[in-house]
Amino acid sequence: MDAPPSREPGGAPADWPGWPAEDVQRYRAAGYWRDELLGDIPAHQAAERPHAPALVDGERRWTYAELDRDIQALSGGLHRLGFRPGDRVILQLPNKAEFVLLWFALHRLGAVPVHAMPGHRRSEIGHLARLTEAAGYVVPDRHARFDHRELAAEIRENHRTLQRVIVVGDPGGHPDFIPFDTLYGDGTGPAAPPSPRDPGDLALLLLSGGTTGTPKLIPRTHHDYAYNARTAAGICRLGPDTVYLAVLPLAFNFTLACPGILGTLMSGGTVVIAPNPDPLTAFGLIEREGVTHTAVNPPLVPYWLSEHRAHRPDLATLQLLQVGAARLPDDLARRIGPELGCRLQQVFGMAEGLLNLTSPDDPEEIVCTTQGRPISPADEIRVTGPDGRPVPDGHTGELLTRGPYTLRGYYRSPGHAATHFTDDGFYRTGDLVRRLPTGHLKVVGRVKDQINRGGEKIDATEVEDHLLAHPGVLQAAVVAVPDPALGERSVAFLVSDGAPTVRGIAAFLRDRGLAAYKAPDRVRLIDRMPLTAVGKIDKNALRALV
Repeated sequence: MDAPPSREPGGAPADWPGWPAEDVQRYRAAGYWRDELLGDIPAHQAAERPHAPALVDGERRWTYAELDRDIQALSGGLHRLGFRPGDRVILQLPNKAEFVLLWFALHRLGAVPVHAMPGHRRSEIGHLARLTEAAGYVVPDRHARFDHRELAAEIRENHRTLQRVIVVGDPGGHPDFIPFDTLYGDGTGPAAPPSPRDPGDLALLLLSGGTTGTPKLIPRTHHDYAYNARTAAGICRLGPDTVYLAVLPLAFNFTLACPGILGTLMSGGTVVIAPNPDPLTAFGLIEREGVTHTAVNPPLVPYWLSEHRAHRPDLATLQLLQVGAARLPDDLARRIGPELGCRLQQVFGMAEGLLNLTSPDDPEEIVCTTQGRPISPADEIRVTGPDGRPVPDGHTGELLTRGPYTLRGYYRSPGHAATHFTDDGFYRTGDLVRRLPTGHLKVVGRVKDQINRGGEKIDATEVEDHLLAHPGVLQAAVVAVPDPALGERSVAFLVSDGAPTVRGIAAFLRDRGLAAYKAPDRVRLIDRMPLTAVGKIDKNALRALV
């Protein structure tokens, strides 16, 4: 049976390890951490530029004054339902304005949004409800041909702390589910009382980007998350004239705060929501809304380039295309500027904290061949070999980090302390990188994403980069499968508009100068790549296909 929900703002101190007191003092003294609450961002902008455009979703538009008004009304509605500061609320919505409205309304109330992806189902949502003792759950009625109301009914039945389900759309045959629109009331109800929150309190819970097991939860505070978004916005040079297109899921850390939605709103710009990542949808919104900045992941880049060649949309307003969430192959990176006519910014980050960006002032070669450098002067970086000792610049090693916006431990998961953190508080990212003398990082793979073929070690990421340079390949993933003779063999899964063969792929890789043993032993053509709930290629699902 679930334990009763905690009413302590931010949860009990044992829920997650914070930063040591000396680091807290150092970050505050340096001005990295300010006394700001995430829920106050729209109100601050409404006071300065009430009539400026803030949010666009299809034909629906909000000025900053209207956005702040609706957030305040929703906060009052949540309070009338019984939500209180510190309550955890699972937020599982697709790309709709209601995500933004409810996210800020929960913060205004002092509640804690728990991010879930639209693709999550009973296993993941049940895990989140159990781990957080969630008091509420927000879902769409239907999305991508799935009825989230039935899932919500099952989750509530099995988790007694979860008393309230809010549905964006039609509650269907669930009379006790609360329609989102009723939260506004008639406009005459009392507002929620001011939240007695501290900027060091738990602000939100993000999902880890791991591809195995149930997701770990990442505690972010107002202090560190506001710093994350504000600093990234400064590097990207966002301002009141910025129009940011949210293409990837809104619940992604990348979309929300790198600099994303938060950085744009903190800068007084406009956020435009794309209902799906289809390039034609995005191109239409860029033209219609005068989008200046947007962000995509590497699997989308070939489709954007292909659709751009085919339809020649007007992307004259687009200044900066961020690409992150996975490594962007150098060949694709070099095509973005000449073909799309905008500046590329590579992004390498993690919901756990550390964010790396290339700068608009970086040389083109740096932009196209590295994944940026840490955004904060207080980010501490170690690159270590298998023995745990630092390796020289230019050598490959595992990336370890700590800093003013990188967690010191997962939420209610003390068992991960020994495997994911060093004794002195460095987070083990699991990423293999090479650091240049400039401080830029080049991501070369994952610690566990290697194939041992008869003693020859093959870096899957390296081979994937070469495969993506093939003119007929749109997406590529290389996985290991057991082999009685060699221990492991490699299988390349390809999404292609042609019919490449093992022999043809081997010849292509040989012409690119790749060692023969790195060519895949098998090639499998598939219609689409399976993705995890957080949008990464699901290599476990690919292995299951072999």
